[in-house]
Order: sequence, then C-alpha cells, then structure tokens
Amino acid sequence: MAHISWDEYFMGVALLSSYRSKDPHTKVGACIVNTKKRIVGIGYNGFPYGCKDDEYPWDNGKEMKFLDTKYPYVVHAEANAILNSTQNLEGATLYVSLFPCNECAKLIIQSGIKHVVYMDDKYKEQDSFIASKKMFDSADVDYRMIKPIKVNIGE
Repeated sequence: MAHISWDEYFMGVALLSSYRSKDPHTKVGACIVNTKKRIVGIGYNGFPYGCKDDEYPWDNGKEMKFLDTKYPYVVHAEANAILNSTQNLEGATLYVSLFPCNECAKLIIQSGIKHVVYMDDKYKEQDSFIASKKMFDSADVDYRMIKPIKVNIGE
C-alpha cells in the first residue's frame, strides 16, 4: 500500500475541514502546519460565532445589494484557521483549498506564515487575488499550487 505525501495529507485535512462549511456555493478549508509538521490550526468558511446560519444570507448574486449577500458576514477559512491556532505561526505553512483573497493574505503575512499551498486558483484574474500575490511576493511568503492524488482507502 502506497502512502501519501505530507502535502497530500495536510491538503486532505484542509479539504475535510471544508465539508464543515454550510456555504452552498464555495466550501473552503484551511490547515496550518508548523515547522515540525504538526497541525496547529484548522478552519473553514462560515459565519462568526453567534450569527445563526438561518439569519444571514448565503447568496452571492452579482445584482444584489451587498448587505443581502454573504460577503460582509462570512469569515474565511484562512482567518478561522489563524484565529483557531494553538501556537505561534512564525514560519508555518498554510494549506488551503482556494487561493487566499487580499484580506486573508494580510492576515497570513501578519501572523508569520511563510508558505501557502493551495489547490485551486479560480479567481486569479480578480484584483483582490492579484493583490494577494503582490503582497506575498513583497513579504517573502512563497505560494504554490498542488493537485492532490485520488486516494482509495483500503488499497
């Protein structure tokens, strides 16, 4: 039986975390790993504590008013992983299923995370994601995309 790589393992934890999200449009999970390959933070996208899922909108419509969409309310997976972290994040690696937006990039940089491993970059043409890469480059945060292998349990 073959084993999976550390990247595949930690991205798998991020993906598993994404299944906790109740967002019907975009489920994102994140896993932070310290320099000793220990998981020190996990998160997924969702509303803040105390904000009930049935009282806030999950809509992402382009023709809607901002306050009628999820965007002013949802806490991103990266932010939740940082907030849920159990120790200093200096030099850590963030595994995240979707490349971080500019707001999350600022939090990543400020927290001391130095490596970002992501699986999807579907918004790469949008300004906020271009800004993320610019900030990561300036702050010496490396980032790379991986495609995890499909794992069949029991092989």
